[in-house]
Amino acid sequence: MGTTTKIRPRALVRASGGPRYAVALAVDALGTGLLRPFLLLYGVMVLRLSAPATGIAMTAGIVVGLVCMPAVGRWLDRGARSTVVAASMLVRALGVALLLATPAGLVWPFAAAALVLGVGNQAWPAAHAALVATVAHGRERDTALAAGRALRNAGLGVGALLATACLAGGTTALRAMAVATGIAYLTAATLAWSVHLRARPAAAPAEDGTATGPAPRMPALLAANVVYVFCLNVPEIALPLVLVTQLHASPVWSAAVFVANTVLVVTLQVPVTVLTSRFPRRTVLAVAGLVLAASYLGFLAATSAGSGWAAPAVAAVSVVCTIGEIIYAGSATALVSALAPAHALGRALARFELSTGFGLAVSPAVITALAPHGPGALWGGLAGATLLSASAVAAEQDRPAGTEGADAPGAEEEGAGKDPGRASAGGDGAVPAGRAGRAVPPG
Repeated sequence: MGTTTKIRPRALVRASGGPRYAVALAVDALGTGLLRPFLLLYGVMVLRLSAPATGIAMTAGIVVGLVCMPAVGRWLDRGARSTVVAASMLVRALGVALLLATPAGLVWPFAAAALVLGVGNQAWPAAHAALVATVAHGRERDTALAAGRALRNAGLGVGALLATACLAGGTTALRAMAVATGIAYLTAATLAWSVHLRARPAAAPAEDGTATGPAPRMPALLAANVVYVFCLNVPEIALPLVLVTQLHASPVWSAAVFVANTVLVVTLQVPVTVLTSRFPRRTVLAVAGLVLAASYLGFLAATSAGSGWAAPAVAAVSVVCTIGEIIYAGSATALVSALAPAHALGRALARFELSTGFGLAVSPAVITALAPHGPGALWGGLAGATLLSASAVAAEQDRPAGTEGADAPGAEEEGAGKDPGRASAGGDGAVPAGRAGRAVPPG
C-alpha cells in the first residue's frame, strides 16, 4: 500500500489494534483528561501545597520519567507490545493511588506520585506506536497512528470538560476525579492486556550483521523534534499568556483557542494524514515546520494589531498553527517507524519519545522566559528555531538499516514483504503484520 486514499473505519480500527484496544485508548484518554489539566489544582487545593512546590514536583516527575525510556525501548525490541501498553496504564493507576494516599501538606509523596505518573505518561506513546506498527504497515500504519491521536484528543477533551463541570464541588470533587481516573486507568490496562499482541523478534542475525545492529541515530530529526513539539504547548501556555497578560483580553479567548485546537485535531488529523500520504514523510515533516513558522510570524503580526483586533487575529492565526501541529503529528512518528529496522523499532521510538518529552518539559520555561521580552523575542525566536529545524529535517539523509529502506515510495512494502505473516489481536480481527516483525499471540 503506497498511499491511503480512502478512510475505511472498520479497517482502520483493525489496523489500530482492534476494537478492544480502541476502547482501551478511549478509556485511558478519558481518565487522563479528568486529572491531567487539574493535577496542579489537586496539589494546591486538596493537599494544600504551595503552587511553586507543586509545579516543581510535576516538572521533576516529567523529566525523571524520561529515564525509563531506554528500558522501554529494549522491552519493545524483545517483542512485547500490548503488555508494555498495559504496563504504562497500570503504572499511571499506581500513581493515582499514591496521589490519593498523599497526606495534606507533604510534598514528597506528591512528588513520588507525579514521578510514577510521569513514567507511565512517557512510556505510553512509544509502546502505542510500536503496537500499531506491528499490526499495520505502510501508509495504513500512518493513518492508524493518526486515528489513535484523534481518538486520544477526543477522550482528553471530554475528560477535561467533565472535570471542569465538577470543579464547583471543590476538594471533594477533585478527589472523586482522581478516583475516577484510577478506575479508568485500571480498566484501560485490563483491556489493552487482553489484546495479547506481541511481535516475534528476528530469528537470526543477517549476514551483514544488521539484524542485531544499533537503532538509527537520526540526530537532525531528534534535535528538530525538540523544537517542533513547542507547537503542542502554544495553545495551552503561550497563547493564554499573551492574550491575558499582554493583550489584556478576556480569558474566553484562551478557552476558545483551546477548544478550537481540540476540535480541529479530532476532526482533521486522519483526513490530513490521508491527504499527505502521497508525499514522502520527510517532506511532509519539513512542510509542517514551514507552516508552524508561518503561524508564529502570524502571531507576531497579530499581536501588533490594534487593541480591538489583536485577540481575534491571534485566534484566527491559531488555526494555522493547529494545521501545522496536525501535519507534524501525522508525519513525525510515522517517519521514525518507517526508518527504524524491525529489531530496533522500540529503541528508535524510545529515542524519539525522549526528544519529545524533553521538548515538552523545557518549552514552558522557554516560552515564559521569552514572553516578557516582547512579541519579537517570543514569536520571532520560535519562528527562527522552527525554520532551522525544518531545514535540518529536509537536509538529513535517510540511511537504510537492515530490511528497512529510506523513506521513499515502496520502502515500507518492501520491508513488510520480507516478513509475511498475520497478526493476532486477541480475537479482535486479524490484520497484516507490520514491519516490526511477525505478530504472534503469547504462549
